Amino acid sequence: MYGVLAILAAFAAWGAVHSATASLGAKARARRWLGARTADGWYRLAYNAFSILTFLPIMALVPLLPDQPLYALPALALAATVPLQLLAALALLVALWQVDLPAFLGLPQAARWLRGAPEPEQPPTLFTGGAYAWVRHPLYFFGLVIIWLTPVMTVNVLAFNAGATLYLYIGALFEERKLVREYGDAYRAYQRRVPMLLPRRPAARV
Repeated sequence: MYGVLAILAAFAAWGAVHSATASLGAKARARRWLGARTADGWYRLAYNAFSILTFLPIMALVPLLPDQPLYALPALALAATVPLQLLAALALLVALWQVDLPAFLGLPQAARWLRGAPEPEQPPTLFTGGAYAWVRHPLYFFGLVIIWLTPVMTVNVLAFNAGATLYLYIGALFEERKLVREYGDAYRAYQRRVPMLLPRRPAARV
């Protein structure tokens, strides 16, 4: 029980910090403190690096804390689950590439800052094609497929998966609010047309 509580508490703390730093308000404060050009150039890259580095201790808790096995899938089941995990991982990468993976990581923004080039003036566009025509948050959906198809389940892994699922759902709700503020009616129409986390076949265009 101690391990479960520790993992869930770590997820709660990480999720609170992660959501706070992802907000539009956090970036607005960074622009005031650092200057618009520096914040626009480095915030995305720094945010991603910070998120990854602070997530590693949560992952380390799973093998380090006392644990108890729950089940291990038989070899026959692995023939189905492992290919599905690999397919989900590939689909996740494709979904990232569809929304410009380098920009998602913050690389071109930092490169423009280093070159002294100005930020592009055109407003960001809402991408609703590809995987995003099936589900509004494909990265979250494919991530959930990967973790829940794990072939070996222990108490700590179950706690990790539960914490990740809860965080992704709550995080999606917060992200939805941010995207509505950013894109307005265009995103509201997208919400009515495409589900948030469970994919649905896009309606045929007429």
